[in-house]
Amino acid sequence: MDFRKTEEQELLLESLDELMERHCSEAYLRECDEAHRWPKEFTDILMENGFGLLGLPEEYGGTPVDYTTLLMVIERMCENGLPPYVYGGQALSLRDMIEFGSPEQQEQCFAEVKRGNPGFVLGFTEPGAGSDSAGLATTFTRRDGKVYINGSKSFMTNAINSRYVLCLARNAEEDPTDKANRSKVTMWWMPIKDENGNPTPGVTIEPLDKIGWNMGNTCEMHLKDVELEEKDLVGVEGNGFMQAMINFEVERLVMAASALGTAECAFNDAVRYATQREQFGKPIGQFQLIQEYITDMYSKIEAMRYMLYHCAWEVDNGIPVQIDSAIVKRFCARAAFEVCDLAMQIMGGIGYTKDSRVSRIWRDQRVYRIGAGTDEIMIHIAGRAIQKQFQE
Repeated sequence: MDFRKTEEQELLLESLDELMERHCSEAYLRECDEAHRWPKEFTDILMENGFGLLGLPEEYGGTPVDYTTLLMVIERMCENGLPPYVYGGQALSLRDMIEFGSPEQQEQCFAEVKRGNPGFVLGFTEPGAGSDSAGLATTFTRRDGKVYINGSKSFMTNAINSRYVLCLARNAEEDPTDKANRSKVTMWWMPIKDENGNPTPGVTIEPLDKIGWNMGNTCEMHLKDVELEEKDLVGVEGNGFMQAMINFEVERLVMAASALGTAECAFNDAVRYATQREQFGKPIGQFQLIQEYITDMYSKIEAMRYMLYHCAWEVDNGIPVQIDSAIVKRFCARAAFEVCDLAMQIMGGIGYTKDSRVSRIWRDQRVYRIGAGTDEIMIHIAGRAIQKQFQE
């Protein structure tokens, strides 16, 4: 395995660095963070310069690249200070629409992407169904030639900035306690607002007040007799959960790449500070304990890097990554927070102020151990799969 960057990858990352240096300063990001405002000016610039559709097939207006290259871009954006939820490799999350969406649904989805907005929100998590997908309780009912959706969705990232939700729901006529129906859910393409931003009748969106990720929004969504058409079905009825699974393993790698880039950002700031901040007549980086912190941080970052790109190589070569993607996601989420915490310690009081981006990175990073599958679920997924290899 050769993880050296190709000339094309180097040029791509250099152009990204130049773009972010001109249009995505820390002052701009701090302003958006404090105002809880989506950095649309910069997402528009990403779109204008070809990054918004990077990784998508040409027929959708995109530029095809392999997973490794896409993860490199995500890593570099986060290393430059951009919060992961602003970009996050949208091409990966759009695979559901590419694989299963109708031409009309695809046209609506990619029209939003080209405007610099999320293509859709994945309506999976619910008050009673997070890690336990069998607890999904949102239902659809057919009545008078229409389809009506009822239920609630939780932790919908960027719902306020989105026009559509890919909503998973059960058939209200089927008994959810029947084991045959546990995994039978259906995807529906649901508009949650019209082109003027007015909410769809029956849809209520309530933003959550959270610790970090302030440039994006996380919302509760309540659905009461939301009217859809049969044409709004996505893929095969009853197969929605398996369709959603197509994204989960790669989504974990996106989170891992984001964690790696975020850790690098915090590391760079902390080491730079350690070489400049003087106490007792010399830079604090000359003290052995600070050097131990720096060495530990460096070690964690290198371990994250090798695990991530080994797994990306496996994806690009068609090798199953059920175990590795779960292990990589868990390890990187935990290691990155440890790096950010040590960066905060090195920078001391200044690191805890809003004048330092380490404070923003530190509070944003904690959710990586929860989103896209908790640490505990990653252990459950990998632990079962590892043991299964020895049982066969």
